[in-house]
Amino acid sequence: ANLNRPTLVLAHNKTLAAQLCSEFREFFPENAVEYFISYYDYYQPEAYIAHTDTYIEKDSAINDEIERLRHSATSSLFERRDVIVVSSVSCIYGLGDPIDYKNMVISLRTGMEKSREELMQKLVEIRYERNDLNFTRNTFRVRGDVVDVYPPYAEHPLRFEFFGDEVELIAEIDEVTGEMLREYEAIPVWPASHYVTEKPKVKAALKSISEECEKRVAELKATDKLLEAQRLQQRTDYDLEMLETMGFCNGIENYSRHLDGRKPGEPPFTLIDYFPKDMLCII
Repeated sequence: ANLNRPTLVLAHNKTLAAQLCSEFREFFPENAVEYFISYYDYYQPEAYIAHTDTYIEKDSAINDEIERLRHSATSSLFERRDVIVVSSVSCIYGLGDPIDYKNMVISLRTGMEKSREELMQKLVEIRYERNDLNFTRNTFRVRGDVVDVYPPYAEHPLRFEFFGDEVELIAEIDEVTGEMLREYEAIPVWPASHYVTEKPKVKAALKSISEECEKRVAELKATDKLLEAQRLQQRTDYDLEMLETMGFCNGIENYSRHLDGRKPGEPPFTLIDYFPKDMLCII
């Protein structure tokens, strides 16, 4: 508080981090005290057993509440200085590029010129899904001139009302009753995923992924591992097609080096990269 610097507090397990976080919230009631730990309740990595040609798909259970808290931490770091993030070792694991995350935010204010269609298109680009029936986090729904968005970091959804091509009203609403809780003059809508990437970067990544795949397939064929080569080619082609058409594929984190444009062996971006340079770190 005296230094007025965004601070990362690193605790060595999730329970301890949660305890520290609730204590800090009492000490700093006016500040953004955030909690950042791994959001997997269960994780089984994908595997391939060549001699039986068995492919075991990646399986995981993500805790929605913990994901909300993670998104809340990264969005707070870009919006204000008085931030304390209490984290486990998860803060040094790979996360998407903070520059892309920041650049792809949608800033809206009342009275601005923006059509409903423009907003919908932009929401899809930053990985929100349209779902008019089951309105949950990471989705948006459209009813006439009203677009409701449920950001992954928010307690309540946001409502944007349009009059022609103008934003007429911005409000926070109750997800069950639709009752208006508070109005805003302006508000940012942050991406629904930390792994959002701008289109030029995806194009460059497609090229480098297929080049690496060709090289690896040739290596496998040279050592007579034909089944593995065929499997790798098939999987990569499918992922490349998904990336090209949707801008996303399952297991996109496997391609983070290509999407970030990093060299082999270069470390990935982590939560620490979302902090400003003058951050304070307490371990």
